Amino acid sequence: MKIVICEDNPQQQKVIFTKLKNYSMINHPSVEIVLVASNAEEVLKFMNNNKIDCYFLDIDLGIGSNGLELAAKIRKQDVLASIIFVTNYSEALRLTFKYKVAALDYIVKQVDPGFSDSLIGAFESSIQRYNQLGQTKTMNLFQIKMGELIKNIPYENIYYFETSENIHKVRLYEQNGVYEFYEKLKNIEQINPIFFRCHKSYIINIQHVVQINKKSRTIEMANGTECPVSIRALRIIQNKMTENLCRI
Repeated sequence: MKIVICEDNPQQQKVIFTKLKNYSMINHPSVEIVLVASNAEEVLKFMNNNKIDCYFLDIDLGIGSNGLELAAKIRKQDVLASIIFVTNYSEALRLTFKYKVAALDYIVKQVDPGFSDSLIGAFESSIQRYNQLGQTKTMNLFQIKMGELIKNIPYENIYYFETSENIHKVRLYEQNGVYEFYEKLKNIEQINPIFFRCHKSYIINIQHVVQINKKSRTIEMANGTECPVSIRALRIIQNKMTENLCRI
């Protein structure tokens, strides 16, 4: 899970970062704090090229910068991300309704004597929500578990799966990396119509097929890889691709 912190007060920024980092190192080592920003512009720029799972935002970000407006822009781009407000304003809950940002939680800095506990509690809620999203089929997220790492990958980002040389493991290739985990291909091929078992050792995402070479019996994927295709699969893959286009 990837986290962004946006807080314009340097001291408060350090407190939030330190508490979350220290806690996650012990309890959730796969969590990454990928950006600590002082204004909305930094966050919006970072969002353009990165998928974020949870935001800790101050509501008052100084002159010309509003955490609620930032949250509204985040929500417009990503309906699934968790948004947690860390604020001086006790009326934050009412304001979040006004901006329709569906915040996961809000923590009042100066009023709340148990600030650290509230911060960690909200963090744990975001972890729980992240895990649940990956287990909900309607979200079109594929969840992988590798030791302490839990990662939700959108179906649309996945190129293909292949069996690993390591027994009982599968390798997943997606836009942001390659992951190997314990699973069987037969448990994957039925999760969504966009995934097609083109070979005994491969399942491809037909949305990322570039071309099919019938002579060499290979399928070129959008990441440049050529996946083998069986004779039987070759006969039906074009129909599969046509069916998928009709659904879009």
